[in-house]
Formats: sequence, structure tokens, C-alpha cells
Amino acid sequence: MAINLNSHVFAGNPIRSKTPKPHDPLSLSSAFESLKLHLHQNHPPPKSPLFKVLLFKKGCPLVSSSVRGDGAMPSWHLGWMSLADCKGLLGKYGVQLTETSFVFLGSRAEEDVVYWAIDVSVDGGLVPELSSRQLCFVELRALMMATDWADSCVMGELAIAGHARALLEWHKLSRFCGHCGDKTVPKEAGRMKQCSNELCKKSVYPRLDPVVIMLVIDRENDRALLGRQPQFPPRMWSCLAGFIEPGESLEEAVRREAYEETGIEVGEVVYHSSQPWPVGPSSLPCQLMVGFFAYAKSLDINVDKEELEDARWHSREDVRKALAFSEYKKAQRAAAGKVDQICKGVKKRQRQRSSADNIAKSGELAPMFVPGPFAIAHHLISAWANQDPPTGVETQLKPPGGFVSKL
Repeated sequence: MAINLNSHVFAGNPIRSKTPKPHDPLSLSSAFESLKLHLHQNHPPPKSPLFKVLLFKKGCPLVSSSVRGDGAMPSWHLGWMSLADCKGLLGKYGVQLTETSFVFLGSRAEEDVVYWAIDVSVDGGLVPELSSRQLCFVELRALMMATDWADSCVMGELAIAGHARALLEWHKLSRFCGHCGDKTVPKEAGRMKQCSNELCKKSVYPRLDPVVIMLVIDRENDRALLGRQPQFPPRMWSCLAGFIEPGESLEEAVRREAYEETGIEVGEVVYHSSQPWPVGPSSLPCQLMVGFFAYAKSLDINVDKEELEDARWHSREDVRKALAFSEYKKAQRAAAGKVDQICKGVKKRQRQRSSADNIAKSGELAPMFVPGPFAIAHHLISAWANQDPPTGVETQLKPPGGFVSKL
């Protein structure tokens, strides 16, 4: 089978591709002023865009799930609320909404709609009331596993949810000024924060935490280096990865991380693609995975046990078997079914099926498997397993386009 992606999972956000002009009613500043009027006046101006609000609780977006047609697979969707419904619902539990409660996500000019996100930490009857509407807060990673990669609409909603989670988690981490220690206050519709100290007034913006992820390749023996971290499920192998240090280029980070983790010296480094990754820990809400092919200059492995559990060379044939053996679509359908059960109240809390549970049609466990198509590691590995990656010169002449995984 082949999985075709126009962009990586969590990329391709459909509501933030273009920034309206300042006086456009859908621009950040205009939408924010209109939001204030709607919140503080009983009769807001009639000629204003439609506001849709997405609730989050502990990093989990509010979603619904539905099945269309007999035998169809369940599909989840974001649980957008109107501003009036959001005010009424939260007002029952004593939550007074102000304009600083909301984070601007973007807009759709063709629909005259502005999208917002809000973090709700109220207890009491909120969750049961939402459950009665078949709405539930679901972990973003579970939604990622349940997303049909062929459904561009749901892929777009996943990107919106990832963007919103990253912004809201950043707000939690930036409550105090790093310069003077005073509290920060949201500005620009939640897209930046400013120190409340009049003598300081430092501006704080969301920052990305770039992570290099690389497939180390042995050209001479047609092998790829894959590693295992202690927290990985049994039999799972993936690319090496690591954070970039200050004063370091991306290429230098690739070479350093490969050497530190496995003792392998890397020469040529070729860029593949990048992927936003908002499903990491809440302490790192804005990660950016930057993918590379890295060509080995040495072959003897010396694993740093503090970094990895193991690292091994794998032949192209073995990697192809691992890709063919894992039934990613089957795992996705199982995850979609579990999200549907959660939204319908059948299972309040259900551990999502991991990729480790993928089995062959014969019923035998795969001897090894790699991350599914939701991860950039999958596409690095699949690109190498099914065709030779481009050299640095070829990459400059022909940038990589969509991603195709031949399974």
C-alpha cells in the first residue's frame, strides 16, 4: 500500500496560511476588537464575523465523533462552539470570560469565520454536560493515531488542534517574566505576552524548540542505523534525534548527536523536510522536527546507554519487511473506534492502541516495526527503503514535495 501526504501531520493548517490586512474584519486586531464588543455588550454590532471557540482541558481538545453510512469508519471532528454557547456554558460554573481568556487561531475569509481557543480548568458538571452532547476532551496524540491520512478535512483539523495546544501550553509556561519575575499579561489576542512591570514591559513570544531527526545511512553496505529508546514499545526502532545546542548549525547538531548516541561519524548531511510536533511534553509545547539523511563515515557502533537502549544497522530488505509487515491502517481504524467510544461515553478512559500492537495478517508479531506515517521518522525511513535519497546537489535543484510511503 502507499500513503500519500501533501504535508506532514500537524502541518498544513488551513486557517493560518494567509494573514489578512490590518483593517480586514478577519485580521487579528479587528477580530480582537469585535470579540471585546461581543463579550461586554448585550447587543454587539450585527456586521461582525462569526466566532467559533475550541475548548481545551489539560492539553486535550474538545471533539466529537460520528459514523457516516453503514460499515463506515468513525471519524472525529473538533467540537467548535459558538461564542454565545461558550459564554452560557462556562457561565454556569462561575467562569467570567474576558478578551484575555481567548487565543486567536486564525480565520476563513470565504466563511467569514474567526477561530479562537480557550483553556478551561473548571471542575464540577462541565465534563458530564459536554458528555451529554457526545463531546469529550481527548488527548491530541490519540487523535493523531485515529486520523485518516486520506481525509484532508480531518488532517486540517488535527493541524488546527496542534497549533492551538502549542499556544495554550506556551501560555501556561510563560506566566512570569524571565527578566524581572513579575507576571505577564496576554497581548495581541494571545499571540504574545508582556511583562506587567511598568519598568520592564518585556515582550515574550512563542518560540520553537528545534529537534534534528536523522536517518544515518551506510552507503557502502546499503544499511540504515536505527535506535531504540528505553520508553519505546518492544520491537520498535526509529531514527536518531536530539536538540540543537546554542551556536550550533543544524548540520553540526546532526553530526554531534549521531556521534554522542552511537559513536558513528557522519559526513554529508542532506535536508529532507520538517514537521511541527505539538504532542510532546507540556514543557516543550512548540517543537519542530527537522529531518535529514546523514551519511556515515564510520561503521562501528558504540551506544551511549544514557541516551539509547540500543542501536543497530538494518539492511534495506529488513526495513522494507518492517514497513510491509505493520498494518498502519488497521491500527488507525482501531484508534478511531476507541475515540468514537470515548465521545459516546462507552469508555471514559481508554488507552490507545500503540503501533506495537500491529500484527501481520497471519497473526504473527512483526519482528520489528517503525513509527507510523504520523511521524517524520516514518517518511525518512520509507524514503530510503523504497528509493535512494537525493544527494545535496540534487536536493538544491529539486526540493522535496509531497511524501509517499510505499508500504
